[in-house]
Amino acid sequence: MESFTEKKPRIWLNTAHFINDIYTGMLNPIMPFIAAKLAISMAAATIIVSISHICSSLLQPVFGFFADNILKRVFIFWGLLMTSVFISFAPGTNHIFPLLVCVILGSLGSSLFHPQALGFSVRFAGSDVTRNMGIFIGLGTLGYSLGPVVSAFVTQYMGLDSVRYLSVLGVCWVLLMFNFVPKISAAAETPSHSSFIQAFKDILTNRKLNILNIIAMLKTLVTTSSSILLPFLWKNLGYKPFHIGAALFAFSFAAGIASFISRSVENKVGAQKVFYFSMISTLPLMIIFALVYKDYPSLSFFIYIIMGFCTGMAMPITMVMAQSVLPQYKSIIGGFINGFSWGVVALVMSVVGFAAQAKGIVPVLIVITLIPALASYPVLTRLFKKM
Repeated sequence: MESFTEKKPRIWLNTAHFINDIYTGMLNPIMPFIAAKLAISMAAATIIVSISHICSSLLQPVFGFFADNILKRVFIFWGLLMTSVFISFAPGTNHIFPLLVCVILGSLGSSLFHPQALGFSVRFAGSDVTRNMGIFIGLGTLGYSLGPVVSAFVTQYMGLDSVRYLSVLGVCWVLLMFNFVPKISAAAETPSHSSFIQAFKDILTNRKLNILNIIAMLKTLVTTSSSILLPFLWKNLGYKPFHIGAALFAFSFAAGIASFISRSVENKVGAQKVFYFSMISTLPLMIIFALVYKDYPSLSFFIYIIMGFCTGMAMPITMVMAQSVLPQYKSIIGGFINGFSWGVVALVMSVVGFAAQAKGIVPVLIVITLIPALASYPVLTRLFKKM
């Protein structure tokens, strides 16, 4: 049995992930109201959210390289600090330029935090890596789900300017971690000191990792597009910020629950079936959503929550499978799966926003959920061919 001392680093990493991702989930439900305040279009607001995802995700493999070679806590502390302060101050800005500055710096903080936290989470995972990775990802997902509720509640009842006070939680948590978490570098293995170019060459030329990255991107495309576009749909239907935040909370909460139980499900049915279920199921669910969201809003919200559960089921399995391919690059690979895929999708979302404005939000979301469903067979066949 593990002692508390052995568990302590993992406890702090998990809780820090929960706190950090509260902030990363705060902007989506209130972005339509920020856009209305600054008099910008849905397409422009989508680009701003896309920039947020690009900055919080696309650079994660680069920060992951340094995290693997430095093996110190600095990225975890500074990442959480930047995320909590700048994201909290973004809604209260009165012009698009300071909004962009806050969004970029806050998102870079999340990009700093995640690869190192993911890498160390594996180092302290013990014997059951998939289970503990599920807890780590699940808590992050639950934090991400809580962010919309918190920001929407504050926006509706206190105003956009009051969101800045939410930064206190993150700042206090950084101070607590700095004083009480053991120095992770002292317990970690010797850093690899690998060449930056060689590390990325090893990863980008690995066939299995490329397939897992594609899977991560397809899943992220569904979650990101629905989380960004549906708040605009609901605002147009007259829903208040808190209602929108509650819907996003339920979606991400369901994904977090799926992450917690994914290990048990994988043991019973196998990883391949979990992947198929996660990639295909969102298409029929989105079609049902499209048919009922106007006349049966409660049913449409329930369908949306089930979509969150389906998308979250394969997340821990994808991460553990990827990190096991080249274990010497845990943080970098964590940056690719958890970050780079989001960044690539964020680039696509800039176009998706304009398409949704021109053709409608729901038709665009149906097309988006069709993509992973069609790609599931050829992609998964290649992944499990030699397994």
